[in-house]
Amino acid sequence: MAKQIIKAPEGKPSDVERIKDESNYLRGTLKETMTEPISAGIPDDDNRLLKFHGSYLQDDRDLRNERQKQKLEPAYQFMLRIRLPGGVATPEQWLVLDELAQKHGNGTLKLTTRQTFQMHGILKWNMKKTIQEIHHSLLDTIAACGDVNRNVMCDPNPYQSEIHSEVYEWSKQVSNHLLPRTTAYHEIWLDDEKVAGTPGSEETEPMYGKHYLPRKFKIGIAVPPSNTIDVFSQDLGFIAIVEEGKLTGFNVAIGGGMGMTHGDKETYPQLAKVIGSCKPEQICDVSERIITIQRDYGNRSERKKARFKYTVDRLGVETMKGELEKRLGWRLDEAKSYHFTHNGDRYGWVEDFQGKWHFTMFIEGGRVADFDHFKLKTGLREIAKVHTGEFRLTANQNLIIANVSGREKDRITTLIEQYGLTDGKHFSALRRNSMACVALPTCGLAMAEAERYLPVLIDKIEEIVDQNGLRDEEITIRMTGCPNGCARHALGEIGFIGKAPGKYNMYIGAAFDGSRLSKIYRENIGEVEILNELRMLLSQYAKERHEGEHFGDFVIRTGIIKEVTDGTNFHD
Repeated sequence: MAKQIIKAPEGKPSDVERIKDESNYLRGTLKETMTEPISAGIPDDDNRLLKFHGSYLQDDRDLRNERQKQKLEPAYQFMLRIRLPGGVATPEQWLVLDELAQKHGNGTLKLTTRQTFQMHGILKWNMKKTIQEIHHSLLDTIAACGDVNRNVMCDPNPYQSEIHSEVYEWSKQVSNHLLPRTTAYHEIWLDDEKVAGTPGSEETEPMYGKHYLPRKFKIGIAVPPSNTIDVFSQDLGFIAIVEEGKLTGFNVAIGGGMGMTHGDKETYPQLAKVIGSCKPEQICDVSERIITIQRDYGNRSERKKARFKYTVDRLGVETMKGELEKRLGWRLDEAKSYHFTHNGDRYGWVEDFQGKWHFTMFIEGGRVADFDHFKLKTGLREIAKVHTGEFRLTANQNLIIANVSGREKDRITTLIEQYGLTDGKHFSALRRNSMACVALPTCGLAMAEAERYLPVLIDKIEEIVDQNGLRDEEITIRMTGCPNGCARHALGEIGFIGKAPGKYNMYIGAAFDGSRLSKIYRENIGEVEILNELRMLLSQYAKERHEGEHFGDFVIRTGIIKEVTDGTNFHD
């Protein structure tokens, strides 16, 4: 059989490729634009480049119509995202971000589904000083967005702390290794001098090249039996191989991704596929070579088909593996066996092998703010003032107060109780396994509510859950305001994707451990229809389930929904 010739799809490059080409390695006119005093917004070309620096221009959509009537420009503001490998921050860094959110943002912090912080509501005139203060705390926003590798995730595993510390160190190494080499970020935001144009000093991007990647790229590291980072949703996933309590390597999985486009069946969510394994010290090399394959062969004409999953599916897994090994100069080892049991967090206090304590806190929607019934933001600020360990953000938008000594535990427990913070155990298991993207009012892509609406919907679903004796039954439920997949909706046993205000596509049938996609069950339905469907489904599940059977498995076994065996048949 003739060897397949590997090449990128043909077609005119998208306009974003032009912007990158003309940007002088991500500079554009950002430096001048951000000091322009007439408008609170910035031109579209610079907004595209701003993503590489960790920010998006947004506007408050709650105010959009009223401002249009008043002939005012939209209420422009910026979202700023932190690069935080493995989701680990010090108490001192928490306090800096808490203060900046209050001083320059909308007063809240958002814990994201990629284990990092977002701040919303920052005005253009405050962006530079905000980034500089973030830099002084030894954090940054470089490559938190844009067509590059984004925040590298890793399982927070409070009950496997020895392994966690190793995996966390690898996540940091991968993150740093895959950073863009351009000095644009430091010049624009930190006032560093540009390297003089002397012979040999011309700027290059040895890994990314002048045009960077065709689309964003996401990497995550999981430690079985926990799959909290949804490793199969990543463009590149590493699954830790632990033998006799030691980290001996990583299984390598390629080609995952959650986003799609409504009405376009050529776009779909996909799960990564395991192609082999590598040693721990080879993880950066594997990551870089896979990045260069996507750089060379990804789709630069149609951005909605430009993610790595489409490159893998177009060329085939075996071809991709062969190209990877060719670039590595060595062959991957055979994949090792592994087993995932769940993709949720373990709440409450857990003691590790060293006698350190970890408290996993439920934070609905990942929104850190002070509410009428409890002072979450204030309480975490007071804890940060006395905490000597670290904070770990989970991939489910929750927070771990980690590495608490026995002496410190009583003091932190007192603060937790004083401010009404919670492990969520008094909530239904459904709520504890819920996740929603930001959506309205700040996301420009949102077609419907998510973060603000899902808790309200769960209030009503909980009545059904209680009626059927399912309050303690673990069921994952996820909601996104659009099909981009920020809350990994296609891996929720119950999933909702916004289609219009108050209308959602409803999906069911994903695996509880994150190893199977869901499938569309009802299209374009509102709250009344959602509750009617769930009333029927949950009642049947309560009566007919097998012992230990998860909801996603039940609806497939009983023929309520067809199993999705691969993303390519997601729409069948």
